[in-house]
Amino acid sequence: MGRAVDSDARDGAEQAGAKASGASQPPGRPAPPGGEAGGSAVKDREAKGGKAEGSGAGKGRKGGKAKAALWEFLQGLGKTFMLPVALLAFCGIMLGVGSSLSSESVTDNLPFLKAGVFHLVFTWMANTGQVAFTFLPVLFAMAIPLGLARHDKGVAAFSGFVGFASMNLAVNFFLTTKGVTSDAEKAHYGVAQVLGIESIDTGLLGAVGVGIVVALLHQRYRTKRLPDALAFFGGLRFVPIVSALVMSVLGLLVPLVWPTLGGWIADLGKGIGHTGVFGPFFFGMGEVLLRPIGLHHILVAMFRFTDAGGAGAVCGEHVSGALNLFYAQLSCPTPSGAAHTATHFLSQGKMAAYLGGLPGAALAMYHCARRRMRPEIKALLISGVVACVVGGVTEPLEFLFLFLAPWLYLIHAVLVGLGFLTAAVLGVYVGNTDGNVIDLFVFGVLQGTSTKWYLIPVIAAVWFAVYYFLFRWAIRKFDLRTPGRDEPADDGTAGATAAEDIGPAGAATPPAVELVAGKYDPVAILAALGGAANIRSLDNCITRLRMSVEDAGLLDEARLKKLGAVGVVTLDPHNVQVIIGPQVQSVKDALATLVPEH
Repeated sequence: MGRAVDSDARDGAEQAGAKASGASQPPGRPAPPGGEAGGSAVKDREAKGGKAEGSGAGKGRKGGKAKAALWEFLQGLGKTFMLPVALLAFCGIMLGVGSSLSSESVTDNLPFLKAGVFHLVFTWMANTGQVAFTFLPVLFAMAIPLGLARHDKGVAAFSGFVGFASMNLAVNFFLTTKGVTSDAEKAHYGVAQVLGIESIDTGLLGAVGVGIVVALLHQRYRTKRLPDALAFFGGLRFVPIVSALVMSVLGLLVPLVWPTLGGWIADLGKGIGHTGVFGPFFFGMGEVLLRPIGLHHILVAMFRFTDAGGAGAVCGEHVSGALNLFYAQLSCPTPSGAAHTATHFLSQGKMAAYLGGLPGAALAMYHCARRRMRPEIKALLISGVVACVVGGVTEPLEFLFLFLAPWLYLIHAVLVGLGFLTAAVLGVYVGNTDGNVIDLFVFGVLQGTSTKWYLIPVIAAVWFAVYYFLFRWAIRKFDLRTPGRDEPADDGTAGATAAEDIGPAGAATPPAVELVAGKYDPVAILAALGGAANIRSLDNCITRLRMSVEDAGLLDEARLKKLGAVGVVTLDPHNVQVIIGPQVQSVKDALATLVPEH
């Protein structure tokens, strides 16, 4: 009690001394210049400096938030491409099988295929395969708002179709009002039939523009309230209404800007074409380098569906984009040089690394692993090879060495680019999207020797040897900790986990968690992600979870890898990706049930 009184007395004395600071200063402490006024000036300067510092910090925070928002948007945009691209891959196989087995060159050698039933089935397959190619732009216009919307996705997709149709009707109104009828004028504007409407064929770029605008309108107006007299049109019903209005206005601007923009894209395609085989080289290398951050989808879509990947006439119709040209050629009996050149950016370039190189790297990792660890990593490597060779999915193998040796991943990117270059130089003609063994069989073997498919196994064998010896040398030379190179941890963790599962004596055993694909524990994965409260948004692409989180530092990367993840990519403090593999959709769906708002 006495100590408290003494302390209070000292505090009072110090306060009194502080009030008299204008008259005297503590020993050793110089008085502010100008006495009390000088002290006030110093405080003013400090306050201003503090405000300036705070302002700078505020700007830095705003800049960081803007960068994070941009990353999240680009990640989401790239992810939305996956839905129509997956349909394209399937339709491509249908079209490839149907067109090849119903073609005269095949039926002449296999006369039984001319029978009515066979011919009808394969013709039906080829016709069904046209659906994605014929309606590609509107599919993207619907898929983008569908993928970007976090709520009421069906309304977003519906509004995407409304916006796309409204834009083309507005373009038609402009062309009709201006009296664009001559062939020269139509060629200037790029007039074509779009959904049965005489409009301007803006292709993928127009569809992406519509999708982004509609997604923003959906986000802004899906909860819009209107006065009682108009309340029926409020809320979700207002989204397609405002989409129609906005895209009708923007559609009137399309004829004013598209001739110039389309000319720039055409010039870009011609410039890439003039680079010869080096164009595919840089494309293949760029796709691999952008893959870790998930932006490769945007680059790939640009070459597949715009003039950047080539343009030309196929059966009398102008077609833009490497993949569009290839699919158009499948259903056209007349050969086209433009379609042949366009495949330089498609499957054939990937096959050297996908069918040969990466399996060679996997074998090198297996041979470099400790002998007693090889049985444990065999399943991991085999599943990665199967995903690569059969599914055309490379991340499960690439992320085994990306973070351990980025320079080795850079060499891998160069080798993939060289695979594109080699296939182009040798005149290989095998298209589609995935670069797997299915593409080789359907679009190479079944199409006949004119595709030079027989060169692919030779190229793949060379790449297998290069990757195997390169990876084996690098792993041993630099002691890279690839799977099976580390000593297994023996810190009692497994026993602790088992004890936790058993629980205290007498307690009921907790119910077993249902594993996804017999391997992934969604409850444990969510905990390793920092819990449900750490998840802002959750989505996925072909092989990875894409998330916006409150704090990326809360993720337990080591725990995620033990739970089956191949790797974790932290783009910034709020945007992360967890590489799962081919079962990522099932994992994402399971996690979504644990985080219902996402």
